[in-house]
Amino acid sequence: MTPAPTEVEVGDSAWSTALPAVEALVLKVAAAALGERAGGLAILLTDDAAVADLNQRFRGKAGPTNVLSFPAPENPEGHLGDIALAFETCASEAKTQGKTLSNHLHHLVAHGVLHLVGYDHQSEAEAEEMEALERRILADLGIPDPYA
Repeated sequence: MTPAPTEVEVGDSAWSTALPAVEALVLKVAAAALGERAGGLAILLTDDAAVADLNQRFRGKAGPTNVLSFPAPENPEGHLGDIALAFETCASEAKTQGKTLSNHLHHLVAHGVLHLVGYDHQSEAEAEEMEALERRILADLGIPDPYA
């Protein structure tokens, strides 16, 4: 079986305006986070309103968040799931944290992909494992430690 592809949809042009090569960036990070794992995913780069709607409908939580991951049930196509990122929230966080939007997006895409392949951060041990993986993926891409 040929693995499903990773697809990027830019639903808010603010992403492309801020980061002209945003689709290539997201594909590169997704591939790095997947590593040797087979499977594809869909990544939506959208705005706060769209993510707030998804957050309310699927998680019962009001308002936007930076990234949402929706793991897919096992399927013969090898689709791992979907990720949505909110531009305004991501840009605001990057500014507040003194990071570039590019570096913050690298981190959030890696974080979202790791959720799709089964990692979580509900317990301290899980969080430490997931953060260590994120640090390694980002370091391999030349991105500074997002937790420093």
